[in-house]
Amino acid sequence: MSSAPDPQAIARDATWLAQALDVASGQVRLVRMDRESYRAASFLDDRMLQQPRDTPIVAWGRVQAAAGDRRDARWIFHIGHVGSTLISRLLGEPPGVLAIREPRFLRDMMELTPDRLDPVADAALALFSRTFAREETALVKATSFVSEIAPRVAGPQSRVLFIYATPRAYVPSILAGENSLIELQRLAESRAQRLASRGIAMPGQDRSDAHRAAAAWASEMTALEAGAERMPDAPIAWLDFDRALADMAGQLERLCAHFGFPASRQALETLASGSLMTRYSKALEHDYSPELRRELIAEATRDHRADIDDALVMLDRAAQESPLLARALARSSSEA
Repeated sequence: MSSAPDPQAIARDATWLAQALDVASGQVRLVRMDRESYRAASFLDDRMLQQPRDTPIVAWGRVQAAAGDRRDARWIFHIGHVGSTLISRLLGEPPGVLAIREPRFLRDMMELTPDRLDPVADAALALFSRTFAREETALVKATSFVSEIAPRVAGPQSRVLFIYATPRAYVPSILAGENSLIELQRLAESRAQRLASRGIAMPGQDRSDAHRAAAAWASEMTALEAGAERMPDAPIAWLDFDRALADMAGQLERLCAHFGFPASRQALETLASGSLMTRYSKALEHDYSPELRRELIAEATRDHRADIDDALVMLDRAAQESPLLARALARSSSEA
C-alpha cells in the first residue's frame, strides 16, 4: 500500500478510483487505475482486490474536497442479468469513452441516511466524471439495486440509460443460471421489502423460483420507473436487451447519439459483429453468444412453463393495484 495521494492527484484524473466508502468510519478506499485497468474490469467491487493493488485509505472529507468540478458522467442503470456489462463494454470501445463498471462506492452510498446522501452523491458524481483527458467522457454502470437512488447518484439532468428485459425473457433467463438462482435466493427478502416500500403487494412470490424471479423483475423494474418519475428533466433512453440483440449496431448508434459519443456506423457495425458478442462479458474467458442466450431461455421456458405462466399471472394481478407496476408491464409489452 502506498502513501495516500494528495488532493491535487485525486482531482487530476481518473487514476485514483473511489472504490469503496466505509459509512461508519467516514473513510474511502482508493485504488490506483489506468485506462487498461478500467477496460478490463467487469466489476470494481471487492472482487478486483483479488489481485495486488495500490489501495490507500483516505478520509472522506479529503476525497470530497478533491472531487473536482466535472458533473458530466453518463449513467447505465438496469434490472440485472440483462446484458448491461456487454452494453457497457461495447459503448466503452469508441475513442473518448471511459467505461466504469459497478464501483462498490455506489452500493455503499445506499447505507447513508437521507440527510447525508445528497452531499455525498454530488461529490460522487464529480468523482466518477473524472477521466484521463478533458475531452473524454465517463460512462458509469451501477449495480442493479443502486437504481433505488438513481436520481441522486446521476443528478437531475445527466444522460441516462435504463436496460431491462421483458418478464417473459427475464424469468427463464434467471432460472437457467446457477449463479443467478443463488442471487435470487439471497436478494429475495430485500426485494420484497423494496416492493412493499412502493406499496406493491405480491402474494405467492415465494411459491417457486419462477415466482421469485418475477418478483425480482417487478422490484428492479419499478425502481427504474420510479427513478424516471423523479428525473423529469433528464434525457433517459430505455433499452430492451433482447430487442437490442436483434440489431445491435443500430441500437449502439442510437445510444451513442443519446450519450453524445462520436462513433461511425462502420465502427459500430464492426463492434456489433466482433468478439465481445461471443464472450461472457463478466468473464471474457468464457464463450457466450446471443444464440446461446436464446437457447437457454427456450430450454428453461420448456422446463418450467407452468410456474413461469403462473408467475406472470401473479405480476398481472399485482399490477391491477399498482400503477407503477402497470406502467412497467406496459413498457415491456409495448416494446416486446
